[in-house]
Amino acid sequence: MTRPQRWILVLAALAAFMTALDTLVVTTALSTIHRDLDASVAQLEWTVNAYNLSFAVLLMTAAALGDRFGRRRLFVGGIGLFALASAACALAPDVGALIAARAVQGAGAAAVTTLALTLVSAAFPPERRGSALGIFFAVNGLAVAGGPLVGGAVTEGIAWPWIFWLNVPIGVALIPLVLARVPESRGPDSALDLRGLALVSAGVLGVVWALVRGNTAGWGSAEVLGALLGGVALVAAFVAVELRSAAPMLPMRFFRSRAFSAGNAAIFCAVGSLFCAVFFMAQFLQAGLGYGPLGAGLRLLPWTATLFFVAPVAGKLVDRLGERPFLVAGPLLQAAGMTWIALIAGPGMAYGQMIAPLMVAGVGISMSFPAAQNSVVGAVAPEAIGKASGTNSTMRELGGVLGIALGVAAFSGAGGYASPADFSDGFVAAMAVSAGLSVLAATAGALLPAREALLPVGAAVQEG
Repeated sequence: MTRPQRWILVLAALAAFMTALDTLVVTTALSTIHRDLDASVAQLEWTVNAYNLSFAVLLMTAAALGDRFGRRRLFVGGIGLFALASAACALAPDVGALIAARAVQGAGAAAVTTLALTLVSAAFPPERRGSALGIFFAVNGLAVAGGPLVGGAVTEGIAWPWIFWLNVPIGVALIPLVLARVPESRGPDSALDLRGLALVSAGVLGVVWALVRGNTAGWGSAEVLGALLGGVALVAAFVAVELRSAAPMLPMRFFRSRAFSAGNAAIFCAVGSLFCAVFFMAQFLQAGLGYGPLGAGLRLLPWTATLFFVAPVAGKLVDRLGERPFLVAGPLLQAAGMTWIALIAGPGMAYGQMIAPLMVAGVGISMSFPAAQNSVVGAVAPEAIGKASGTNSTMRELGGVLGIALGVAAFSGAGGYASPADFSDGFVAAMAVSAGLSVLAATAGALLPAREALLPVGAAVQEG
């Protein structure tokens, strides 16, 4: 690894760490925010959903703007916006201001996340990209592992605003380092596809809005059906426009590659499974087994910490063996872990019974991340890596939103919050959904081309 490559990897990973930590750190502070700001349950839901909505909607937009105006420039802008919005969250006088600041935070996180992946993917040649992505996702694994733990510790030990203040010094330190150490780069397009940007942003907003509101407003309600059908129609219009555009923000020819299509489908389902499990696991440890926020965060470490240890090894092996083995075995291990937990879960069960299945599931998802990203960006020409990375980031976020929506629907149909036993019944149903999504991810991973076929497929896409 050269010195410039090392700087790009370290700075991109740290910036992504900051945004990934904030995604999970707020979950263990919700009950305290509820008391301090006199927030309703619906308002608490929007402190999470406002972030997720703007984040999901702007991922592809951020990638396109970075390609056009400079990836480093937009990356720095995203870091600055995220840090400022974090300060606004910490200073929020009421829940309405907190929700608005969280929406701005999501916009900054979209730019940071997709451009961090783009910068790392573009800095390394294909034969070494898997190893670099493994390190990148390992650092993100620290955020996943530390999010619930940091949130519980800070909320119990200091005060909930400090979960947001943590981001400010990190952002302030990163900006001058990025400007000094990361070279500027752009994509090949000289013009900005404004129609494509508007259509895909509005379409993703409609779909995500429907998924977020489905369980609250009702899946058959006019609000949800209208948002879902409108979003799908706008996405279809986006595809039609991109097929005719001379300089599309997402060339549809990318999807002719099995490596690109199957990699995106696999990570969509795998992250859906992960987010479904994450959403309920911490709650089960508290509502089902009686632990506090900090205790729940500590007991998630056998699951979440695996990403830090497994992802770098998996990334190196992907470079040698190809992506398909890891996008089949990884999701299947995650499915096995979630099925195992569903079979043994119950109120008052011994926590020790969960350690082994949590580790199995953690190893599985840790294998999946670097393989999927490497498959997608390796299927396109080097100058199109930004577009491929933006698409992959969007698929991950949409999968996560869908996974939570499906899990909540299954939970509500089988159980509830009335008692530990009632919660456990719903939790088992949600884990079954998580396992099913993992099996779908493995099925998509099996459609990836073998390693010897990857280069010809990528070349065909590049020649278009």
